[in-house]
Amino acid sequence: MQTRRLTLCGLLTALAIVLSLAERLFPLDAVVPVPGAKLGLANVVVMFALTYLRPREALAILLGRVTLSALLMGSVTAFLFSLMGGLLSLGVMCLLLRVEGRFCSLLGVSVAGAAAHHIGQIAAAVVWMKTSAVIAYLPLLLLLSVPLGLITGLTCAAALTHMKKINFGV
Repeated sequence: MQTRRLTLCGLLTALAIVLSLAERLFPLDAVVPVPGAKLGLANVVVMFALTYLRPREALAILLGRVTLSALLMGSVTAFLFSLMGGLLSLGVMCLLLRVEGRFCSLLGVSVAGAAAHHIGQIAAAVVWMKTSAVIAYLPLLLLLSVPLGLITGLTCAAALTHMKKINFGV
C-alpha cells in the first residue's frame, strides 16, 4: 500500500513538472495581456492530490514540483514566487476542502486556491523587491483568479470523475 502511494506521488510530481514546462511553452499573455499570468495546470495536480491523497503528500508533490521546476528552468525569484504562492494556495485549498459540499464546491476551492496563489506571489514580490508598490497589481490578479480557478477546478473535477473508475488501492 505504501509503495503504491509513493509511486503515485512520484508520478504526480513528474506530471506537475511536465505541465509546468508545457505551460511555459504557451504563454497566457498572448491571450490575456497580464504579465506573468499562467493557467496553473500544475496546480490541478496539487488539488487532485489534496482530494485523492493526504495533505502531506500534496505538500510533498508541491515542494518537489517547485524545486525541480526551478532547478530545470527557473531562477531564485521563480522559486520564491512559486513556493510562496503554492504554499498559501495549498493551505487555503486544504482548509476549504474540509467544508466542501457544505460551504463551497470544488470549483470554489479552486478559485480560492488561485486567488491565494496570486496573493502569495505578490507577498513574495513585496519581499523580493522591497517595495509595496507591487500590491497595486493584486486586484488584476485576483480578477484573473476567477476564470483561471474555474478552468483548473473543472479540469480537476474531470480527472477525479475518471479516477473513480480506476481503483489504485491507495
